[in-house]
Amino acid sequence: MTDRLGLSAGLAADVSLPDYQRDNHGVGIVHFGMGAFHKAHQAVYTDDALAASGGDWRIAGVSLRSAAPAQELMPQSCLYTVIERNAEGASARVIGSIAAALCLRTDRWPVLETLCAPETKIVSMTVTETGYGIDRNTGGVDPSCPVIAADLADPSSPCGVAGLLVWALGRRRAAGTPPFTILSCDNLPQNGALTRSLLIDFARRATPDLVEHIAIDVAFPSTMVDRITPARTDATLKLAEQLIGQADAAAIECETFRQWVIEDHFPTERPCWEAGGALFTDDVRPYEEMKLRMLNGTHSMIAYAGFLAGHRTVREAMEDHDLSALAARHLAAAAATLGPVPSVDLDEYAADLMVRFANPHLAHETGQIAMDGSQKMPQRLFAPALDAITRGQCCKPFAFAAAVWIRYMRGRFDDGQPYDIRDPRSGELAILMRGQASADDLIGRIRSVNGLVPPELAANDRWNDAVRTELSHMLTSGMRASIQRAASRAA
Repeated sequence: MTDRLGLSAGLAADVSLPDYQRDNHGVGIVHFGMGAFHKAHQAVYTDDALAASGGDWRIAGVSLRSAAPAQELMPQSCLYTVIERNAEGASARVIGSIAAALCLRTDRWPVLETLCAPETKIVSMTVTETGYGIDRNTGGVDPSCPVIAADLADPSSPCGVAGLLVWALGRRRAAGTPPFTILSCDNLPQNGALTRSLLIDFARRATPDLVEHIAIDVAFPSTMVDRITPARTDATLKLAEQLIGQADAAAIECETFRQWVIEDHFPTERPCWEAGGALFTDDVRPYEEMKLRMLNGTHSMIAYAGFLAGHRTVREAMEDHDLSALAARHLAAAAATLGPVPSVDLDEYAADLMVRFANPHLAHETGQIAMDGSQKMPQRLFAPALDAITRGQCCKPFAFAAAVWIRYMRGRFDDGQPYDIRDPRSGELAILMRGQASADDLIGRIRSVNGLVPPELAANDRWNDAVRTELSHMLTSGMRASIQRAASRAA
């Protein structure tokens, strides 16, 4: 893919191209986390905003560790293909909103210079739940996190999100440059407030003179993001070449659906993201809880149960009648824990999710969704479970999901074959899961993990009995039989 005149040359005639002159628009956004999701979501909305209203809002993308995104994008002038797929087929679109792709490890000074540039008005993030280094008990930093520990030891040479942001805000204040707006786009509850708490605590420990500045002068709007985006495969690249007529090393694929709900608090101004369909609101929380509990919670349940039952992808798992029934049950239970969500019919949202999960053209691997469960379970499953119990609602769907996650953390299929567990607390959890153990033993061990299960839930007999019942059956009868049993009781 080339970029001779500001647009990609030699593409197939039906490929959608950026509807603006790229070189006429400067960089106004730095984005941490140059993965497929950002390329399928925020970069697409920004592409729409540039086409609709212009402005200096192109993106300098930053990978904190891997140089691969920059190596893919830079030879293509940061152009890449988004393949949107639904039951009807696939379409291709070339995105032009990314101006530069950098890696902190190899491009350190350009990254730091861009963070300090007066033209940078927004710093956004998709670094997943694990990338923040948050202590979930305090909302501040976790000093045991290696990156947090390193940045606290040497705040002048930061490598992690918190350290980089605090360092850059300090440099900007010293230079008389207004602070940028910090926009978390990760699946964290009240991600704006949580990021604010994280940075204030980091500054308190590392540069106390910045605490008041961050607390008063820096904006942290919360967001809710949604677009199913599988990890790229060789098949993705082959399809991109078929659709656009030439090779694209940076192509990604995703579903046609996308959603972005954003708290409207941008003292530094912002792109016209509403041109791409973004919804601006005073309160993101109802949308956030809906997505975390319904989409993400059900997705996690499908991933763990499907993986253990031998289903490689979510679409394969949804072809399993019993697992599909459990997905529908979980969506209904999650919806029952929610209050009203403006402009959303929760029954319709659940029905749409069932269709999205079953998308025959997206190979979203269960193993990918199963990653980092210790960071996801509290908001996706434990919080709605506690609300359900408090309200006297059925907690069995959440108990099944919790039990299947505990079973997954054992690290072996029913036939004894091992698999890798990718989790930031895998070492700690692997030790707890070792050896022969009853369901009671395993539940007790999980309860002992700091900051994982809410104390009120861990102490609830109704909850523990429900999890014990499901986990005992999984340990003695196997995953497939347990799925069938749970589905028969859900009917």
